[in-house]
Amino acid sequence: MFFLGNERLALLLGAGILALAGCEISRPEKEAAVSATYIDVGRVRPGVALAISVTATGTQGQASKQFFVNADGYISMELIGQLKVDGLSLVELEQKVKGAYKEYYRDPQVMATFVYQAGGGMVSPWGTVTVLGEVARPGPVDIPSTQDLRLLRALQLAGGVSALADRRRVQVAHCDKDGRQTKRRINLNEIGEEGRADMDVLLRAGDVVWVPMSWY
Repeated sequence: MFFLGNERLALLLGAGILALAGCEISRPEKEAAVSATYIDVGRVRPGVALAISVTATGTQGQASKQFFVNADGYISMELIGQLKVDGLSLVELEQKVKGAYKEYYRDPQVMATFVYQAGGGMVSPWGTVTVLGEVARPGPVDIPSTQDLRLLRALQLAGGVSALADRRRVQVAHCDKDGRQTKRRINLNEIGEEGRADMDVLLRAGDVVWVPMSWY
């Protein structure tokens, strides 16, 4: 026969109560099951802005004007009205607008370009990267026209990692055009402390960056 100290007895009783109540002792979070999406960049999609000019022989034509693609993938132009443009490349868009204006102009010439201003609330025609987890501003980060968005820059645009972030287990998920998902774990400390520039990976539209919480 033996006796337990008060503190040890309290611990054993507490553990028994938790077990009976069906509670679980918290453990470090599991690696997030994030998945990326393939985006065919350089194509018109809802939310992007376009600059389109229409000229024709013997007419004044139209000067370049800005159009926003609505949620249904349409723009509204003079004379021709609503035009479905979602999913078109710029060349395909020019051809479609040209065909529509042939009813009104002789040999119309059309030029279309994307319009984008960083920080102006516009949708990037080159897509976005989603940054989640322990950052100041989780959510989408626009890819610039140069399409050279790298991991550290994306984290910076998301407000930087928090003090609780596990900098050694940042996950980058990518999806190719065949739907194949690939994931890579990045140690941010290796980039800053060891000069591993190869770890500062180039991000593509549809990629997802997950910054987990550190548990120790």
